[in-house]
Amino acid sequence: MNRYTAPLADLRFALFDVLDVESVYQNLPGCEAATRDLIDAVLEEGARFTAQVLAPLNQSGDIEGCTFDAATKSVRTPTGFKEAFAQYVDGGWIGLTAREDFGGQGLPETVGAAIKEMIDAANLSWGNYPMLSHGASSALEHHGEDWQRDVFLKPLVSGQWTGTMCLTEPHCGTDLGLLKTRAEPTADGGYRISGTKIFITAGEHDFVPNILHLVLARLPDAPAGVKGISLFLVPKFKVARDGTVGERNTLACGSIEHKMGIKASVTCVMNFDAADGYLVGQPNKGLAAMFTMMNTARLAVGLQGLGLTERAYQNSLAYARDRLQMRSLSGAKFPDKPADPLIVQPDVRRMLLTQKAFAEGCRLLGLYAYLHEDIAKHSTDPAARERGEALVSFLTPIVKGLLTEVGIECTYHGLQIYGGHGYIAEHGMEQLSRDARITTLYEGTTQIQAIDLLGRKILQLQGVGLKHFLGEIGAFCAQQAGNAALAPFIGPLGDAAKQWGELTLELGQRALANPEEMGAAAFDYLFYSGYIALAYLWARSVAVADASSHTAEFKSAKRHTAVFYYARILPRIHMHVAAIRSGAQTLTDMPDAQFG
Repeated sequence: MNRYTAPLADLRFALFDVLDVESVYQNLPGCEAATRDLIDAVLEEGARFTAQVLAPLNQSGDIEGCTFDAATKSVRTPTGFKEAFAQYVDGGWIGLTAREDFGGQGLPETVGAAIKEMIDAANLSWGNYPMLSHGASSALEHHGEDWQRDVFLKPLVSGQWTGTMCLTEPHCGTDLGLLKTRAEPTADGGYRISGTKIFITAGEHDFVPNILHLVLARLPDAPAGVKGISLFLVPKFKVARDGTVGERNTLACGSIEHKMGIKASVTCVMNFDAADGYLVGQPNKGLAAMFTMMNTARLAVGLQGLGLTERAYQNSLAYARDRLQMRSLSGAKFPDKPADPLIVQPDVRRMLLTQKAFAEGCRLLGLYAYLHEDIAKHSTDPAARERGEALVSFLTPIVKGLLTEVGIECTYHGLQIYGGHGYIAEHGMEQLSRDARITTLYEGTTQIQAIDLLGRKILQLQGVGLKHFLGEIGAFCAQQAGNAALAPFIGPLGDAAKQWGELTLELGQRALANPEEMGAAAFDYLFYSGYIALAYLWARSVAVADASSHTAEFKSAKRHTAVFYYARILPRIHMHVAAIRSGAQTLTDMPDAQFG
């Protein structure tokens, strides 16, 4: 049986000790109500809901999966999923961070991120259903007309309806400039949408009566490529401008995908046959509007990787303590037992410490990014808002790319610790590995995140976010320069940060001479950047823990994990530097014919 308990102690340490969110919120208009007492209550209730309601459905949902009825074009979700969603809605969770004027609770996004980690760790498949609604709400809030916000946002925020994001078509995934879905204007100011979209999460289900599809399509006079894409809202049941719900729209689920993982999260082929819809935002500006939703989803998917890392660690640790196999290399540690537990073996400890270091470090990185989203959204200081926006923009591809790749690595370690018992379904470890695999693919593959980071956030935008981040690391190192207890971390961190800036300049110069250099270096640059970002946050964790009132055991655990990270994981940056400096020619020089 695979279990999950929310890591409340570490969430509180990250939020209140390292990031000091309570003090930050007191200076952000609209966030003042988010006191420690309130956040604690939300965390406690979130832990209860995810452990008692969602986690027990994870394995059964994977076994049962979703069922498609070809005659009615309907989808039945696994037993218990619909009822869990009703409890989620009744508890007000779906509108936790939504604006109060749309029926939400108005809590900061950082608090929502902490709850989302719990949801994804407890039941990743189930968590996909409300995740898309959150993204749809964001797109409508930023780009919808006033009447669209009035009519559609409140049902989304209340959980009465859900939303989707319809981008991909059979012939185009990443390259949306190739999409063919059409939008024909009608006399009443609406549009008729025709086309087929694939890989649509929650495109059809039995949770709610109406589903709002945000669909990318082309107007008749649209220019070719991405500059000719518009965004449309197309409801399952027609909705008039006054909010009146009408007849079934001419759209339907054509089939559902049979997948490697997240089997309880329905993935649909959606067919739109002159379905009535409304334009969202400006004509031919749909990609910009969709990216509002996509960037929300990219950060959210990063948390999925984190959630799986945490769950894999919890179960790996329990198994390693319980499973008796062989003796310690230095002699029996438990002579009264027939064998020692797995946890005495150095390589098992390597895998456990890798999971722990990534779970706690990536938790901080994700929450750090969300905190700056709150600052960008709520601060009255233009400089603070600008800095927040730059940091979120810079960190989004790192959070999405690194945390999901780490999720794959750590679920692999979990399966490995279980050995043959990890490979069979009974213990649930193989499900975590299967579920993790999609996270590096949807909402933009790791390679797309890497290109976004290096090509856009660094080269095109001149590394504004990186400069802010390096400045923060530099200030931290200077502040701690006289702290002998932190010396094992400050020296390597300062050196890595210095190299980060120099390597980035070097890459910029090489990319000017040969654009292929950017594509050849991007993947390694993403990991390189992520590992240094985690090193900074681990050093901060030790500094904060040392100065806190936490127990000596807690402080020691943080320091030991940080020492492991700096000794065993941070050195990976040298491999990535070597790969980056090997140049594009090592990838591009071999003729295509020689691949075989």
